[in-house]
Amino acid sequence: MKVGELAKAAGVTGETVRHYTREGLIHSTRNPNNGYQQYDAAALKRIRFIQQARLLGFSLKQIAEIFEQSDSGDSPCPLVRDLLRQKVPETKRQIAELQAHLAKMEAALATWEEMEDGIPNGHSICCLIEEWEQETDCCSKEH
Repeated sequence: MKVGELAKAAGVTGETVRHYTREGLIHSTRNPNNGYQQYDAAALKRIRFIQQARLLGFSLKQIAEIFEQSDSGDSPCPLVRDLLRQKVPETKRQIAELQAHLAKMEAALATWEEMEDGIPNGHSICCLIEEWEQETDCCSKEH
């Protein structure tokens, strides 16, 4: 398969195929007649593996480590478990941060629904943001 054919079969872009090739995640050969990169079914299988691993939160660097162990004949399963064990608490922390951020956004929106629109007075840009969690009056109010 050429780059475009592999990309289509895998549901990725040609640039993704080229990037994975440059990173050594998939391998190609050169067609001696035209110089095009040629990929086999193993490349398609590896791209599908990469997609599945990315959905589970693995980085390309981690995926390269998994491939390295597999290619050397060692089971990458212990590594995969260890990496995911590390990823779960990190993801929980990120979710908690996002929930706190969402709560702050919802609180701001609720407060702003009750505020009048301000007109910039030369000292402010938007009083909704500038007055958020502050006691100062930054805008003259429209009446």
